[in-house]
This record gives sequence, C-alpha cells and structure tokens, in this order.
Amino acid sequence: MTDILFAIMASILGPVATFLFYILLNFIVNRFPEKIQRVLRPYVFIGPVLLLVGVLLVGPTIQTMTFAFMNEDSSEWVGFKNFIKLFTDPQFLITVRNNFEWIAVVPAVTVILGLFIATLTDKLGPIRERVFKSIIFMPMAISFVAASSIWRLTYSWSAGKTQIGMLNAIVELFGGKAIPWIQNEDFSINNLLLMVVVIWANAGFAMTLLSAAIKAVPEETVEAASIDGANAFQAFFQVVVPQIWGTAVSVFITVLISTMKIFDVVWGMTGGDFHTNVLGVDFFRQYFVYNNTGKASAVVVVLMIAIIPIMIYQVRTYRKQEELR
Repeated sequence: MTDILFAIMASILGPVATFLFYILLNFIVNRFPEKIQRVLRPYVFIGPVLLLVGVLLVGPTIQTMTFAFMNEDSSEWVGFKNFIKLFTDPQFLITVRNNFEWIAVVPAVTVILGLFIATLTDKLGPIRERVFKSIIFMPMAISFVAASSIWRLTYSWSAGKTQIGMLNAIVELFGGKAIPWIQNEDFSINNLLLMVVVIWANAGFAMTLLSAAIKAVPEETVEAASIDGANAFQAFFQVVVPQIWGTAVSVFITVLISTMKIFDVVWGMTGGDFHTNVLGVDFFRQYFVYNNTGKASAVVVVLMIAIIPIMIYQVRTYRKQEELR
C-alpha cells in the first residue's frame, strides 16, 4: 500500500514540482537585462533536460564501455579479453546469427504487412475501416511480456500429456502428432515462430503510419497515372509508394532498432534456449545470472556499435524529410 501511495504522489507531485521549477528559472532569467535574457532563456530551459540525459544516459553509457574492458567484478583491466571470449564462443556466434535473422526478417515483413493491411482497409467504408484497424492495432496496447504469454500458450507442447496448445490441438484434430514448436534445437523454424509474435504486435503500428501516409497522397497524381494508362498495380507501386517511401523507411528503421534490442519475447517464451538466444538475453544472463559484469558490458557494447550506424541513418532521414516539408 505504501508503494502505491508513493507512486500516486510521485505522479502528481512530479509534474507540479517540474512546473514550479521552470517558473522559478523563468523568474530568475527575467531579472537580467533583455539582451542577456535572450541568450540565457533557451539554455536555462533546456539545461535541466541535458543534465538528466547526461546523468541517466551518457554517464551509464561511458561506464558500460569502461566495464567492457574490465574483469568479472570490474576490479582490474583485462583489455580486449572479454570481446575475444565472446567471439571465440560458438554459442555467442549463434546468438549473433540469430540477431541477424531477426533484423533480416522482422522489419521487412512488418512494413510489407502493414502496407498491405493499410491498403486493404483504406478501401473499406469508414465504419468498417475503423473496426478493422482497431482490431489490428489492439496488440500494440499490450506488452511483449503479455504477448509472449499468449503465443507461448499457442505454441505449447507437453511430452506424453494432453496438448493444450492451439497449434498442437489443430494438428491432433487432423490426425497428426504434436510438435514441440519452439522447444526443439533441431527445429529450424523456432526463431521464425518467435518473430511472428513481434510482427503480430508491430503490424498495427506500421499500418497506422502507412495508412496516414497513403491518405496524404494527392488523388490527382493517382488519377494522372490512370489517365496515362497505368493499371492499379502500376499506379500503386510507381506513384503511391515513392510518395510514402519516407514514412516506410522511418517505420522500417524504428522496428529494426527495437528488433535489435529484442529481449522480452525470447526470454518469456524460451529463455534463450533451443538456439533462440539473442544479444539482449545474453546480456541479461551474463549480468544477472552469471554476475559477469565485464562480459555483459562487452555484449552491450557490441549491440551499441551495431545500432549506432542505423540511428545516424535515421536522423539523416528525418532531416531530409524536414527539408522537403
């Protein structure tokens, strides 16, 4: 009960305290001459935010990079030994391979599926469009942990017992034998079955943004293509898609970054076993299970190095879009 009251007080008093804090800063700035006010005001208002980013983001990042070159308890320097151990470990190489599979499949399929759904639902009437889009968007309202619980039950398999998983129930209904969908190391599609969960959860996000982009395409351009003899397929891919390409790329990169950091789904469904391990789960294991701070930090650094180029590309893409506007 105390924790609940504390959370409620923090939710109420936090915004109020922040508001009063900025009023105080504005009051102090207003005491200076007009010229100094114009110089100080932007920095005064953005200063606390930069301080928080520095303390909560930049500081821990530098600390993690430092720990990556230290031993298990961060008591002495070991140089690149943690990275050497990682990349000479066959299991870690499987983990890296799994991450590449995730980023090769999930973002592309999510964007294609979102575009397909957005195009189809836009052809429905206003009421049916809202209903279908609401249903498809609903998975976005639940966490990946909840989604993992739902799909883990769907893929459930029990050796020698009554099958309660939906897929195995269907298989047995048609006279087949129950399959360990995600609990078999030799079953090469278990990673793909985990990806289905993330695609299912993100399809509504992609659909919403791409549908808005499609609706913003001027009808005149599509009509001009039709007059020039283009069929519906050609008009869509040669007229509509180029105009929504910026949005599609933004959705792709957003899903790509979240996919590279995937943890919840894998941990909730397999715990990283059966050759489904990914970098996020490997970090969790090294840090919280094996208490190996050095190796865990090295995993984070590897993931960070992989994400940075993508983030730079995303920033450049946003800037280009702003210039076009």
